[in-house]
Amino acid sequence: MLKLTVAVAFVLLLSALALGGEKSVVQPPGAKPSASWSYGILVGDTLYISGMGGEDAAGKIPGDFEAEVKQALDNIGVVLKTAGMSPGDVVSVQVYLTDAATFERMNVVYKAYFKNPRPTRTTVVVAKLVGQGRIEITATARK
Repeated sequence: MLKLTVAVAFVLLLSALALGGEKSVVQPPGAKPSASWSYGILVGDTLYISGMGGEDAAGKIPGDFEAEVKQALDNIGVVLKTAGMSPGDVVSVQVYLTDAATFERMNVVYKAYFKNPRPTRTTVVVAKLVGQGRIEITATARK
């Protein structure tokens, strides 16, 4: 029984060490800080990226849907790069679309951005996003 208790304690300690770590904010150079959210939070080797829309640095959304998807992915790429990561480090993605009919068009751009093996993905159709965008993407990456 003592061996089992020691083994369980050891596993719990290793889990705590693996999951622990300081939280640090990942703010791309030149990005406007927000009082209500962070671009990314790095905990240990895991990066959590906030939902990114297709706005460019000037806040403009392209009229072309595929260009908007590419810009959203490029915005994620900037956060990844700031954290010393790349699209190949992304393990999970959540995509929010305002129109289910755009799924295949999004998927073409998405597959060009994320190479095999692609991250896990959840795609959800929503009534509306904050702002005027048609897509928002969140990601989790691990080095």
